[in-house]
Amino acid sequence: MDITQCSASFSATGQLQPADLAEIAGHGYATIVNNRPDGEEADQPNSAQIAAEAKRLGLGYAYLPIVPGQMTDLEARAFGDIMCASDGPVLGFCRTGNRSQQLWNRASELGLIRD
Repeated sequence: MDITQCSASFSATGQLQPADLAEIAGHGYATIVNNRPDGEEADQPNSAQIAAEAKRLGLGYAYLPIVPGQMTDLEARAFGDIMCASDGPVLGFCRTGNRSQQLWNRASELGLIRD
């Protein structure tokens, strides 16, 4: 798993599987943000599967799907709210991690994230 640290409180990665979440929790992340719409690819786990495993492990979980090339400031604001509500570091994911990084960048540009 290739994780890109964007700030002290946020990192991004590519597609996660439910089995990856125990390792993620072990790295100290408190919240997982799923930025990948369900059904983008036939073999990806859906949001409910990842949410169930996150809950089992005591991780926060948010589903904020971003369609490639269609991110809005409304989504960046929702992401800022998730970041502010988290009790610790947040890990965002999508297919490659790019959308999650772009979302963090936009929320930062709007002044919605305090690091």
